[in-house]
Amino acid sequence: MSVDPAFLGRHEIDTAGAMEQLGFRIGEQLGRGDLLILTGPLGAGKTTFTRGLAEGLGVRGPVQSPTFVIARTHPSLVGRAPLVHVDAYRLGSGAELEDLDIDLDRSVVVIEWGRGMAEDLAESWWDIELERPVGVDHDVDPADLDSDAPRHVTIAHGRRAAPPQAAQTTLEG
Repeated sequence: MSVDPAFLGRHEIDTAGAMEQLGFRIGEQLGRGDLLILTGPLGAGKTTFTRGLAEGLGVRGPVQSPTFVIARTHPSLVGRAPLVHVDAYRLGSGAELEDLDIDLDRSVVVIEWGRGMAEDLAESWWDIELERPVGVDHDVDPADLDSDAPRHVTIAHGRRAAPPQAAQTTLEG
């Protein structure tokens, strides 16, 4: 994984522009084989973050939520890895995600709503959780979901656990 470990931890993001800027700074560092799993409620900023990331990667836009098409590929305009942007919200399992046949080795892959489904796709990934302010989850006008309210972004590095060592058996003859 190619992102500077200084990004790890919890960040407070005040505006949509700041969310895009965080995505941009991370996108500048990404390369082929990088997987990012974005988690957060509706309106938390997952697609806004991905727009910035796409700009940092130098891929063709516009970047929109792939909710209805499930996955979109954005080719590079600058000779870097393409971006594959996936929305796993309507998928029922990791097997359905694998059925998309995403070229993980040659792309940067962002999977929204992928926690619990995408971890088996790669040996390691960036786990990015986006949260809206407390109290916004209930009785909110959908038009206000994209407002410039503070968000919290927690970035962690995930790694698949090594399989347990097989018990050694000795055959005696």
